[in-house]
Amino acid sequence: MTRTRTTIFAIAGGLAVGNLYWAQPLIEEIGRSLNVSSAVAASLVTVTQIGYALGIFLIVPLGDVLDRKRMIPLILGLSALALVGAAVAPTFSLLLAALGGVGLTTVSAQLLTPLASELAPPDQRGRVLGTIASGALIGVLLSRTVSGAVAEFIGWRAIYVFAAILTVALAVVLSFLIPQLEKRPAVNYFRLLGSVFTTVAQHRAAGPTILISAAGFSVFSLFWTSLTYLLSAPPFSFTVGQIGLFGLAGLVGAVAARRAGMLHDRGWSVPASGIALGLLAASFVGAWLAQSSVIALVLVVIVLDLAAQANLVLSQTRLLSLPGQNRSRLNTAIVVSNFIGGAIGSAIAGPLWATGGWTAITGTALAIITIALTIWVFTRRGPLIDQN
Repeated sequence: MTRTRTTIFAIAGGLAVGNLYWAQPLIEEIGRSLNVSSAVAASLVTVTQIGYALGIFLIVPLGDVLDRKRMIPLILGLSALALVGAAVAPTFSLLLAALGGVGLTTVSAQLLTPLASELAPPDQRGRVLGTIASGALIGVLLSRTVSGAVAEFIGWRAIYVFAAILTVALAVVLSFLIPQLEKRPAVNYFRLLGSVFTTVAQHRAAGPTILISAAGFSVFSLFWTSLTYLLSAPPFSFTVGQIGLFGLAGLVGAVAARRAGMLHDRGWSVPASGIALGLLAASFVGAWLAQSSVIALVLVVIVLDLAAQANLVLSQTRLLSLPGQNRSRLNTAIVVSNFIGGAIGSAIAGPLWATGGWTAITGTALAIITIALTIWVFTRRGPLIDQN
């Protein structure tokens, strides 16, 4: 994994994961454009994440058996077609279907991550995966900023055209950049999917790691979906462009957390995960206290994104450092779990906001993090430390 290859993998991962979130700050505008309520429009994010979880489960395990030099550019091409479909969708139903297709096909980041783990030397694996994972989170955060700005000036459809063009360009670059690897034995497809579960069962560290990671991602998604409701309502009443700018604040935390993988390389992965979960809990307490202050919310965003990213990087690096050649299947397990958690976080944001506002949202997030911390406490001296 040269610096150039690592950087391009990070950019490609950022764009792929960012494709899931173009709609998040545009919920109100898309709803007005296609004559649906904001609550109905919020399902766009949920459906995209569910599509992504399905794509991860159905496609990513193939990375353990197929030629990734051909497979990854092909998947990117299919994603570009789905993005074009979203750009031209004349009705909400067709947009929903197109974004489900975007979620299903925008899985290249999760094919590149186990590939990078395979190519990187063991003593540099944490640094490499930390860089690529940070690229993915930066893509999530920038997607909100870029989509908000583009929508404010030239409409929400333009962002999907822009994303499709970038996706095609990266498909071409990666077709040259990905090395030719040794061919692996063919495996029956349905047996391959089933082996995702057996691979997780083989490692006692995998279950707790996956649950901790999924909990962190669910509250991350809950926060960012809910933030749109908070900032578009009084006393803020921000436009989509202004809401999107909050993604820039999250970049500070994402860039700072890029080095979290190095903590794994030094043997500090498990205690660092506990600290990250503690910071995540503290950030939601701060979010509740800061609900009427822009400056305080910006600080919360920085800490929250730092903690969420560190938790994700450390969990994924520990999992992909387990022995064997089943890294794509292990990555499938953790990412599917993450995005099921993310889809749940996005889905409950609307009802929580309608019933209890920001207090209900931050209280629910704290409850989820408490569960994750409990799992960490009871496994940190057993399965998790064995994995480190």
